[in-house]
Amino acid sequence: MKIHSPFRTALVATLGVGLGILLINSVHTLSTILLYIGTALFLSLGLDPLVSFLERRRLPRWSAVLITILAVLSVLAGIVLIVLPVLINQISQLAAQISRLVQRENPLDDVRAWLTSTFPNLDVDRVFEYVNDWLEKNLTDVSSTVGQGVLTASGAVLNGLFSTFIVLILTIYLTASTPSLKRAVYQLVPASKRDRFIDLSEQITDSVGHYVIGQVSQGVINGVLSMIYLSIIRAPFPAVLAVVAFFFSLIPLVGTLTGSTIIVLTCLIPGLGSPATAIAAAIYYLIYMQIEAYVISPRIMSRAVSVPGAVVVVAALAGGSLLGLLGALIAIPVAASILIIYRQVLIPRMNEL
Repeated sequence: MKIHSPFRTALVATLGVGLGILLINSVHTLSTILLYIGTALFLSLGLDPLVSFLERRRLPRWSAVLITILAVLSVLAGIVLIVLPVLINQISQLAAQISRLVQRENPLDDVRAWLTSTFPNLDVDRVFEYVNDWLEKNLTDVSSTVGQGVLTASGAVLNGLFSTFIVLILTIYLTASTPSLKRAVYQLVPASKRDRFIDLSEQITDSVGHYVIGQVSQGVINGVLSMIYLSIIRAPFPAVLAVVAFFFSLIPLVGTLTGSTIIVLTCLIPGLGSPATAIAAAIYYLIYMQIEAYVISPRIMSRAVSVPGAVVVVAALAGGSLLGLLGALIAIPVAASILIIYRQVLIPRMNEL
């Protein structure tokens, strides 16, 4: 191959590299917005089976979408109303205890007496001397660190509320316009291959929707059973712990285990629970995790996705590494979609060669 114009070739190559860098920087800059859109699309596909169910009951599309969105918002509002009073009560009790401690003439005497009685071999005076010296040297740094931590936490809360609002608006829009969006995408495919593309797309979107419904169903079962059992054993804040069990059950693989661990540790908090309560909760969740793995999950997920166990583990780990919690949530339906394409497109095409 003879290069007639080295300058033109170098210019085109430079423009190509520059365009690639520009596209990469654009994607990085828009990563947050793309994450919002991906989350909203995932949620809208999860709500689509409910909307389709209501449409089969002869409801118009707008009415089915409205009922579905109102039902979801009602559930979220109920969860907030369950958790918020408990948080406010605990914060109020903590503030009252701190206030009583500060108002005492010598609040450190109680700490000194407790250390002396609990650790009789400990040199309490030397410990207090070391703590005082450290505070005198690092008081400014500690104050600035605490202030920065408060500002960071406040910013994170505000950012989380803003992100939730944006995702909610996008989810409502995408859920309402799912059929029109599908038709617009289908029109981009050549007519000769359109039917096959539509069939594969419907299978993929159905698998995502059924997967979301399946995960939510597992979370509801775990939350309801946790509420009943924790109330029976008189665990602290059974309603809040049931909400914890529900949300952690939405995370594949490690969600139920993580939520169960948090609940058991909460039952060990002095003044709220007891070791007997924690042991009873631990025994229950050990039994429940076995039932969920071998009975509940296979029955619920049989319609949603058919993915080998090894692929589930790899997909969840890869998705969590790339996109965090959202990546872990969407990894399994993405893996199922890839398997659908592999089985119905790639293998038949390879067999024809």
